[in-house]
Amino acid sequence: MEFADLHIHSPYSRAVSKNMTLDVLAQKGQEKGLNIIGTGDFSHPLWFKELKSRLDNSSGGMYEHNGMKFVLTNEISLIYTQDGKGRRIHHMLLAPDFEVVAQINEFLASRGRLDYDGRPIFGFSSIELVEKLMSISKYIEVIPAHAWTPWFGILGSMSGFDSLETCFKEKTKYIHAIETGLSSDPPMNWRCAFLDKITLLSNSDSHSPHPYRLGREANAFDLKKTDYRHLLNAIRTREGLLSTIEVSPDYGKYHYDGHRTCGISMHPKESKKHNGICPKCGKPLTIGVLNRVEQLADPARPEKYVPSGAVGYKSLLPLTEVIGLSVGQAPLSKKVQALYELLITKFGSEMNILLNVAKEQLHKVTNEKLANLILKNREGRIKVTPGYDGVYGKPVIEEETNKGLKKFL
Repeated sequence: MEFADLHIHSPYSRAVSKNMTLDVLAQKGQEKGLNIIGTGDFSHPLWFKELKSRLDNSSGGMYEHNGMKFVLTNEISLIYTQDGKGRRIHHMLLAPDFEVVAQINEFLASRGRLDYDGRPIFGFSSIELVEKLMSISKYIEVIPAHAWTPWFGILGSMSGFDSLETCFKEKTKYIHAIETGLSSDPPMNWRCAFLDKITLLSNSDSHSPHPYRLGREANAFDLKKTDYRHLLNAIRTREGLLSTIEVSPDYGKYHYDGHRTCGISMHPKESKKHNGICPKCGKPLTIGVLNRVEQLADPARPEKYVPSGAVGYKSLLPLTEVIGLSVGQAPLSKKVQALYELLITKFGSEMNILLNVAKEQLHKVTNEKLANLILKNREGRIKVTPGYDGVYGKPVIEEETNKGLKKFL
């Protein structure tokens, strides 16, 4: 089994840690338990140059640095008008080699600047993007990023579409997957019949190498050969895609409806009573992912519907969030970091700790409270106060919940 986080950013993107270097990513990725990481930002000239000079071509489009495999990836932002409405859509791009990336970058440079941000902005449509990239190489993959995010998701409430077909038109046949984003999980997506043939992927979209960001969402693959073609086939056909690693959708920044300025957070049923208007200031609420999924869901499908061929998932909070919950401190605190490093030193990787290490082994290394929280997290039983309007959800300690296990095997 190999864990892959295919969507991250480089130091050349805005609001990104300068520590997102290849050296740090390789080290922190291994601590996390990742085997494959997307490079992010291959369109930025300086990052592209660094990637070419420092990555070793180990096998068929999988590049290597300090024991970590990398895949050439990028995220771009498209802002345009289609069907009489302004659209703001983010897409992930996967490419098979540097030669193809050079051609992608040449096209993008003809349509705008590449040097100001690792996630560049362009004014052309998603249809044109797919048409042009498919003319460059059939091995390029276009994946709508964080598909349900209100502001920049293809299905988002603010500037998205009501289906993939309305976005891509006749080019929809080239779209094989979407990224579900932190604020949704597979069961939410399974309620939408138009996504039944679409692969659901999960990635961190990390702006920091810290373990509560990098790999917080990921994909588990069992590839016959660890190269780009087999990875691409797994994305397109689900053959070799075992499961996804998800945070609870409540943890995402846009799960509930809300208005951050006023501190207002609402379940969709409550916001409906207010007609989507903030009761404090009278301005429109940001309509979150839970509400948007309900709008587009097949009314005949129950919440626990599982479509044929669905890929399994596991709901897990990052280990530093669990440790922070146990000691009452933030994930970045020194005490949390010390406990995290102790566990990593003993058990090798965060994924191993979250998924595999037995209760008896945990108790030998740490206290009963933390050990029990790790096990509770493994069973999807840590409650999270839902995020809203750009505010992350907050894990909280409570007595046993009635939600059951958030996992599908």
